[in-house]
Amino acid sequence: MNRSTQKGFTLVELVVVIVLSTIVVSFMAMFIGGPVRAYTDQARRSELVDLADGALRRIARDVRRALPNSVRVTTSGSVVALEMLNTVDGVRYREQPPPADPDKQLDFAAPDSAFNSVGTFTRVSKPFSSTSHYLSVYNVGVTGADAYELANVITPPGTQIDIDADATPGEDNVVISPAFQFAYGSPAQRIFLLDGPLTYLCDLAAGTLTRYSGYSISPVHAARDSAAELIGAGAADTLVSGKIAACNIAYAPGTSQRAGLVSLQLGISDAGEAISLLHQIHVNNVP
Repeated sequence: MNRSTQKGFTLVELVVVIVLSTIVVSFMAMFIGGPVRAYTDQARRSELVDLADGALRRIARDVRRALPNSVRVTTSGSVVALEMLNTVDGVRYREQPPPADPDKQLDFAAPDSAFNSVGTFTRVSKPFSSTSHYLSVYNVGVTGADAYELANVITPPGTQIDIDADATPGEDNVVISPAFQFAYGSPAQRIFLLDGPLTYLCDLAAGTLTRYSGYSISPVHAARDSAAELIGAGAADTLVSGKIAACNIAYAPGTSQRAGLVSLQLGISDAGEAISLLHQIHVNNVP
């Protein structure tokens, strides 16, 4: 009778197989791990670029809507504050009265309570009524003609502003209560409707970029350049971006012949990856 023989791996063969398998897996990891890491790094960089680009574009939209000559920048420690007065709409006021109704022009010689616009307000629903908005004419950002002073070139807080379509086609009628005398006429007859100030606060210590709106106006920017001061003034805050590693904001106001320029440099970092974007915004400061 023949005995059946048992066949199998010896211990040496098993060890050799394990060693070879380890070598093969190591080589595979070297060839696959590199592209995987590169893809992960690229995806993270793309995310950071999108985050920074979105933040810069949002700031740019607000800066372009700002009341002429109302952009101001201050730096305090690790905090950079960019503030502006936000316009809701704008038209040209009637400088000369129509033949049938001289009261429809805006009077600069005395307080005026009603006048017509040439053209219509298109960004508000009419009839429009508010005590939390402002009207501004010829803000040039200097003492005596600075909207932040809440005098001369801007209606006082709490002024009742009513806007509705006028019987004259293509014109709106604006009623102000109490009556207000604007100190200076605009060479281009421009009048702006504002809903108040807004601020972008870049805090490098916290790594955040935050937007604040709906707070009271102060003539002194130093009184509105921190989160505590803005919240204390009634501001509502919205986080625009986290992971902020660098933030530089500069403003060149320009001249009557040249537009102002806001330069924004934003750096964002995460997990060892860092990106920096530069964006410049031309500001039309013709009042």
